[in-house]
Amino acid sequence: MHKPVEKNIPLAERIRPRHLEDFVGQEHLLGEDKLLWRLVKNSRMPSILFWGPPGVGKTTLSHILAQTTGYHFVFFSAVLSGIKEVREIVSEAKELLSLSNQATLLFVDEIHRFNKSQQDAFLPHVESGLLTLIGATTENPSFQVIAPLLSRCRVLVLTPLSQDNLKEITHRAIREQNGLGKYNVIIDPDALEYLTRMADGDARQALNSLEVAFSIAVSDNQDRTIIDLAIVEEAVQHRSLRYDADGEEHYNLISALHKSMRDSDPDGAIYWLGRMLMAGEDPLYIARRMIRFASEDIGNADPQALPLTVNARESFHTLGSPEGELALFQAVIYLATAPKSNATYTAMKKVYSEIRKSGSLEVPKHIRNAPTGLMKSLGYGEGYKYAHDQDDAVVLQNHLPHGLEGRKFYQPTNRGHEAIIGDRLSKWQKILEERASIDKKPGRNK
Repeated sequence: MHKPVEKNIPLAERIRPRHLEDFVGQEHLLGEDKLLWRLVKNSRMPSILFWGPPGVGKTTLSHILAQTTGYHFVFFSAVLSGIKEVREIVSEAKELLSLSNQATLLFVDEIHRFNKSQQDAFLPHVESGLLTLIGATTENPSFQVIAPLLSRCRVLVLTPLSQDNLKEITHRAIREQNGLGKYNVIIDPDALEYLTRMADGDARQALNSLEVAFSIAVSDNQDRTIIDLAIVEEAVQHRSLRYDADGEEHYNLISALHKSMRDSDPDGAIYWLGRMLMAGEDPLYIARRMIRFASEDIGNADPQALPLTVNARESFHTLGSPEGELALFQAVIYLATAPKSNATYTAMKKVYSEIRKSGSLEVPKHIRNAPTGLMKSLGYGEGYKYAHDQDDAVVLQNHLPHGLEGRKFYQPTNRGHEAIIGDRLSKWQKILEERASIDKKPGRNK
């Protein structure tokens, strides 16, 4: 059976829903008595920012909302348009409002790609009510949209579509006449399962894969087009994971990796490592984060964690992908299963806090070096006790500035190697206390 191209209009565009009842997914916003359902029912539309991953309905919803509420719809691409186009839209909106009392709904696709001055251009017209803005973004609006504009918009989070949502959309594409309905397409259940699973919550990706599968499928002599699992696997090729190396998903995944290692869960840790690597994250960035983790969350509980992680980074640097990735997996498992301590990290923060508070306190004279006669005459090095001349190489002398004597910044835990450090420090402290007691006895020669 001949399969003509539908004038180069993609399948995803041909079956885009035109009415709210045809929209699939986002039930938390569109269910009865939910926010968008109420807005449509009351024909009222505040300025909105739709935040969500690709292919979940941001553009489609904006079209439907404009049509349902009677607004004049203007599509505006942050990639292709600039401030000049904004001025033209504002002029047209003023004319429409004056002549026909029709309000304008301005849909800005990828609003996060606008810089501050471009976003500022919208602000007075959104504020005055001339324009109702719907912005679509895959990036966290908190970081990508200017605060004045953000404060005038409701942020609505759109979630990835479920596999059931994607199956419903795929069946509709096969059934509807403006989709593939005229070609009597039959998709094998296993093929449908695979296609919707590999789409990863993205309706556009599912429909694009379906369209490719349809174009390469072989029709049988009964005027049917059968799409089986082998055809879908050929069409999909590989899964494209949701990820943006500079966006929120980047931070979400590195946070998941860090917390899985901190919580001593090697399975969770290697899963998130694999997710980041397969999505295209820079492996050396991950290695740097692991090195930081080795000091921050393990420290001296396992002193081998830091050099092992540094070596893993060097191994990857030498081998590259994919061979070097094994060293990263080895290091992540080691870090996740190592005893944990943030005592070094906590000590560092305490020290920095004290220095910011007390400033540049003088070094005690007895622990200053005295390379010249003048410095000796000023008391530099006077009374210093050389540790190797003392029993157990432990000395009873102060090493902190005046006013900080006796302060404890480092408090080792009882986990891993740090338990040994703690026992050692306790032993030394007992020796010093006994020595101090002897030195205080009457008649003791000093």
